[in-house]
Amino acid sequence: MTITKTEDVGATLIQVHALATQGADIVRVAVPHEGDARALPAIVAQAGVPIVADIHFSYRLALMALEAGVQGLRLNPGNIRDTGQIRTVVREAAARKVPIRVGANAGSLDRALVARHGGPTPEALVESALTEVRILEDEGFSDIKISVKHQNVAQMIAAYRLLAASTDYPHCTSG
Repeated sequence: MTITKTEDVGATLIQVHALATQGADIVRVAVPHEGDARALPAIVAQAGVPIVADIHFSYRLALMALEAGVQGLRLNPGNIRDTGQIRTVVREAAARKVPIRVGANAGSLDRALVARHGGPTPEALVESALTEVRILEDEGFSDIKISVKHQNVAQMIAAYRLLAASTDYPHCTSG
């Protein structure tokens, strides 16, 4: 993943190319703002490797990223909580044959979910991810991979074990 402000096309492309030179065959870029989404067409066109847009909070940014031609989306269930907005993104991703990574993070879990589980537990992470997956599946979408992140490595490993026991979708830590 790049660490530049994605709206800085030149700096982002330098990092994308450096990552590709080191063997990355896919690169994720953060898209927290509209300026970042507006930069994506130029980045996608010149990247030389598939670009995954890591979407933050706004389904409109996801739609802009898809229009820009990204080859993947990362959606965080803790960021976009409106089911109708998620469904809109999923339908557009399906139409463009763009896979979606559902990436649940311990630090951005829904508060009610955290309260129900007594904290950002592995069970809460997996529930968050699988709830989002069900929304995608309800739209007939199955080009999905899942990641669960926790700052505590043991908790993250436990979450991945629960996830593996709960679904056959691929699990990943990046991309």
